[in-house]
Amino acid sequence: MTPSSNRQKQPKVSRPNLLEQLQQISTNCSQCGICVKDCAFLTRYGNPKRIADNYDPEDKYFLNLPFECSLCDLCTAVCPHTINPSKMFLEMRREAFERGEAQLPQHRGLRRYEKTGTSKQFTWYAFPENCDTIFFPGCALTGSRPQITLQTYALLQKTIPNLGIVLDCCTKPSHDLGDSDHFNAMFGEMKEYLQEHGIETILTACPNCLEVFTEYGEEFNSRSIYDLLNETPLPETTKVSGTVSIHDPCVSRYRTETQDSVRQLLTGMGLKIEEPAHSKQDTLCCGAGAGVGCLAPEKAEAWTQQRVNEADGHRIVSYCASCTHTFGAHASTSHLLDLIIDPEKALLNKVSGAKAPLTYLNRLRVKKNLQRNVAAAVTRERTFSPDTGHRATIIKKLGFLTLLTCAFFIARSSGVIDYLEPGKLQTLIQSYGALAPIVYMLIYTIAPSLFLPGLPIGIVGGILFGPLWGVIYTIISATMGACLAFLISRYLARDLIERRLKGSHWQQLEQQVEKNGWKMVALTRLVPLFPFNLLNYAFGLTGIKLSHYALATFIFMLPGCIAFITFSSSLPELMQGHISPTFMVGLALVIGVSLSPVIYKWFKKFRGQPT
Repeated sequence: MTPSSNRQKQPKVSRPNLLEQLQQISTNCSQCGICVKDCAFLTRYGNPKRIADNYDPEDKYFLNLPFECSLCDLCTAVCPHTINPSKMFLEMRREAFERGEAQLPQHRGLRRYEKTGTSKQFTWYAFPENCDTIFFPGCALTGSRPQITLQTYALLQKTIPNLGIVLDCCTKPSHDLGDSDHFNAMFGEMKEYLQEHGIETILTACPNCLEVFTEYGEEFNSRSIYDLLNETPLPETTKVSGTVSIHDPCVSRYRTETQDSVRQLLTGMGLKIEEPAHSKQDTLCCGAGAGVGCLAPEKAEAWTQQRVNEADGHRIVSYCASCTHTFGAHASTSHLLDLIIDPEKALLNKVSGAKAPLTYLNRLRVKKNLQRNVAAAVTRERTFSPDTGHRATIIKKLGFLTLLTCAFFIARSSGVIDYLEPGKLQTLIQSYGALAPIVYMLIYTIAPSLFLPGLPIGIVGGILFGPLWGVIYTIISATMGACLAFLISRYLARDLIERRLKGSHWQQLEQQVEKNGWKMVALTRLVPLFPFNLLNYAFGLTGIKLSHYALATFIFMLPGCIAFITFSSSLPELMQGHISPTFMVGLALVIGVSLSPVIYKWFKKFRGQPT
């Protein structure tokens, strides 16, 4: 170790739990070295007592140190004095987080992964009538093996007909990274919701999720699905043969019932099990535990390679999707559920887990399938987000809004707005030569968010690029501009937009979108019932999906775009005294589009509906 100094005085820590852990380790660790033997982390930083005695939260040396421990608990499993250094390292992480020193850039991807897993778009709760048990498959299994997830749910339903399902994240990444406030808020909200709806039993496919529910959801009866599958008759499957090496996830090192269930399931299929040197209570971390791979990939790789070597060429079978993914890059690997659902294909390497970014798409596919096929009495998409720990996000939002506001007023006050006069705008865009289409599309994309009129820009597009390319450039940039305003409203300026759109017409729009979805977008694009720029922001406040909004906007703005661009492209000839066929076609189209509100109101009046 090379900290700034070897401090024997009590360190200045803010967390009492950390101080207690430091004292316990310092007092009880005999420095025998047994735990150091199989741990790359301790090999580098020294035995637990040495780390505890030298720890100083104000020394930058100790900032990254606890984040290089995988929190796998192997040190506890082999310790003759049964001390638990991983608890100390977790408390060190929490101490760093409370001091504002733990938002490491290497962890951003992991935090985004968790945030996605708890978002409205990716969560789905479905509880049938009289449901008191749910299946919680976890993020990794759902993303890597969508069909296996759905087939496992169907298999469990044969034993528990009223089984519910929850697609959500247990937020273990936040827990392991030391953000206890965010973890407690997110897991606490989920736990409260499950209790309110009478859920008593949690069946998990993910060992990490099981660990979280067991430790922090003691109100529930939390079980591994492999224990249940071992107790119930499985469908008749073809007997297979071969030898496999079981990898027990490190979070399952003390779960002897699950370890035994997994082995009985495999031997029941006809497989022979070759135990590695480290298994069950003495199992090794796969290398991906607690985010170590983000910060110290060389240590993670060392753990992975050691475990692969212990398999001695045999297929590795694990019951953790994350472990399976990690080993899959180095050896023949199967998830236990691959073998349960389709053993022959799994052993022929015809069943493999998907990788990012396909994993995100797969999770959406699973959600859509469940929404379509599960008859649920209670459903929800999770919208809860705690205020704690989000100052950086708020600052980013405020900064973006400030920048947007400044850009708007600068455009108004500096004379740049004068360039929206078609002649000047045409000269400006033409001056960019080959880059003119890109400049034109950029201006048109930004304009709706700044409440700048699109008509003069569209006229210039028709004049410069003609009816074909003018339509192509304009419809693409108009759609992107509408989506940009939509995203600003939904994620950055929701409160500001809501305060502005208080009228009954806007409330009616929200109700109609909830009832008719994309059809309302289609109607308002074909028939201009509301101001275009405000409409883009208004749709961001509704529950419509961005993909539906974007596609409907593109398709149903196209007729108006074709009409005005075709008309505009004929203006140079018209100004020279020539009335071209393009002008006549464009004029007819413009008149037709312009009359659409009148036709729409007449149609509603004819049907006896209020206008």
